[in-house]
Amino acid sequence: MESVKEVTKDMYKSSRYKLESYYQKDYDEDMTFRKLANSTKLPTETLMKYTTRLEESAKCLHNCAKCKNIMECKNEVQGYVYYPNVLGEELEFSYVPCKYKKEMDKNNEYLDNIYYYNIPVCIKEASMKLVDTKDKKRYPVIKWIKEFLSDPHGKGLYLNGNFGCGKTYLLSAMLNELAKKGHKVAIIYYPEFLRGLKESFSDPDDYKEKFDYVKNAEYLLLDDIGADTVTEWARDEVLGTILQYRMESNLPTFFTSNLTINELENHLSTTSRDVDVVKARRIIERIKQLTTNIEMISVNLRK
Repeated sequence: MESVKEVTKDMYKSSRYKLESYYQKDYDEDMTFRKLANSTKLPTETLMKYTTRLEESAKCLHNCAKCKNIMECKNEVQGYVYYPNVLGEELEFSYVPCKYKKEMDKNNEYLDNIYYYNIPVCIKEASMKLVDTKDKKRYPVIKWIKEFLSDPHGKGLYLNGNFGCGKTYLLSAMLNELAKKGHKVAIIYYPEFLRGLKESFSDPDDYKEKFDYVKNAEYLLLDDIGADTVTEWARDEVLGTILQYRMESNLPTFFTSNLTINELENHLSTTSRDVDVVKARRIIERIKQLTTNIEMISVNLRK
């Protein structure tokens, strides 16, 4: 009768033989596996312990060899390769970004410099390279934007015009370009921002964080001003405070609106409680101090 020691020894030999066989089969039949194993410069006896994980790594590399962009990635973790690193006489495996993931991350680094509030994806992806320059009615705005990008200081822009003519896209494209240069910008859909602030009344810290970020942004776009319902709080405590601070701090500020400045003044003067022409005019004077006004009447691109 065999001793426990002999049985254990036989089991070890059998297990080792199977492990060596699996490893040798992969090594002989898979060129990628072989190159991967050889690149570690570790002895076969060590590598055999990592056969399964080396197989997984080789599979990732096989997928990468046929991949043309990150959207075609077939690896378990999209955009990453399961890859071995040599640590002394052992292997440590980790997920390493592929070239497409690195390129995508580099192209999207500027997003860390932007605070969007209720802005659609098409606006987040707005780019000066994609701006439609066929319509001559857009030329004055595009010319102004190019001049500002060459020297991004001084007054911002109050851009008013008809619905769907591309006001938000143009100014967002400009601010995205500034973000790519390392500037901190905020692109805010103003009516929704006001609603968000109201919802934060019960959380003073959240309210202050939202309000202060917009107030202090290096470059700020208030999109669709005039589309909101006017209240004394929104006009005087929110908009008035933001504009006063930015005017005193010389922070470039931009607006888009379907209303002319005169129409915006009329809009701001009337609340559900009363009419206050003086307070509305005070807001308008701050906007005029902060901006140049251009009107753009063009084709409705949303039709």
